[in-house]
Amino acid sequence: MYRTLKRGRPNHKVLLDSTHGRAAFQGRGRMAEPYPLVIAGEHNEPRVLKVRGQGHRVLRKMCAVDQQMLRFRDEFEGCPDMYQRTRLTIAVLEPEGTLCRFMYSAATFPPQWLHPPYHDNYNSRGQHGLRYNPGGEQMRSSRTLMGGGQREP
Repeated sequence: MYRTLKRGRPNHKVLLDSTHGRAAFQGRGRMAEPYPLVIAGEHNEPRVLKVRGQGHRVLRKMCAVDQQMLRFRDEFEGCPDMYQRTRLTIAVLEPEGTLCRFMYSAATFPPQWLHPPYHDNYNSRGQHGLRYNPGGEQMRSSRTLMGGGQREP
């Protein structure tokens, strides 16, 4: 995870809610290949763009999830309309090794998002000075948490 579902971030509570399924922290790693991680849009949401070879090997926290949580995460992330779930390889830092995991990347994005700065990690209070405004994602997650199936346009 590199976004708002990480521990200490606004939406981490959805991973802790067993009514959505199970998620268990497995360790930290970096994407084996670079991808652009940008902070963009009116809400300063962190987004990985599905452009392999650009950007950084983004730092990730890895969770194992059951099928119920995976389905919930797909809905929460607006997959496949807003974000796409893509299999990728993670170089594991703790414990060492490699794993195959999924990332959610922006399904579509304006061309200006391809211009740096790119980030290798996300922290809403980072040196970038772009505070996360939960308006868009919180509205989406609220609908999902309440069982609504509609997605943000």
